[in-house]
Amino acid sequence: MLNQENPPKFSNSFVLGIDADDTLWENEAWFYKIQDRFFELMSSWSAPQDTNAALLENERASIPQYGYGVTSFVRSMILTAIQISNDEIGTKEIAQIVSWGDELIDAPVDLLPDVEETLSELSNNHHLLLITKGDVLHQRAKVENSGLSDFFWNIEVVGEKDAAVYEMLLNRYGINPEMFVMIGNSVSSDVLPVLNIGAKAIHVPHHTTWELEIPDPKELEKVDFPIAQSISEVPGILSGWNE
Repeated sequence: MLNQENPPKFSNSFVLGIDADDTLWENEAWFYKIQDRFFELMSSWSAPQDTNAALLENERASIPQYGYGVTSFVRSMILTAIQISNDEIGTKEIAQIVSWGDELIDAPVDLLPDVEETLSELSNNHHLLLITKGDVLHQRAKVENSGLSDFFWNIEVVGEKDAAVYEMLLNRYGINPEMFVMIGNSVSSDVLPVLNIGAKAIHVPHHTTWELEIPDPKELEKVDFPIAQSISEVPGILSGWNE
């Protein structure tokens, strides 16, 4: 895997930004499994829908300081448990929540269908830049464990995926926005902010989407972008743009 400060000289082909979680491998499903256990743990104090609402609020509040990923999620569950139980939750239950975080860190990296073959094809004609949110050490470990690292010339683990961050990355590597395409499962993180800076994006939907990643329908009214039902459809979309 190339991991260099100085980017390669880009040709006339698109530079591809590739999301990681739920684009290349399964991720949100693991969090949902833990979340269901958490709802069961809190069932003596709260109904699942109420626990979920409180958890989402704590997750949203946690993001600016703690970012995305397992650490922020575990912290949010602990805060929610304390709040909902009116401080009745015990150390045994708190320890249980912490252990669930360890499970998430140790979860296997299960590649989604056609990922390896498609990245191999794309890397023959494009520079691939992995752009992902989450805990830095965990995200980099997942990349290494995935067996996909050799397809990427660099990896960026960012605190947020908004227009300012994408602009910063493109400026850092000297990439013309018109020649940049972001590929990912989140419309809010991988599509809308990229379109806002004059670049292109391809949406690859996943069967699970974190509620905080669901965009406001009004944001979709004035934008247009291709949707690939599988990552294997991405090369064909890119070929159409190159014609």
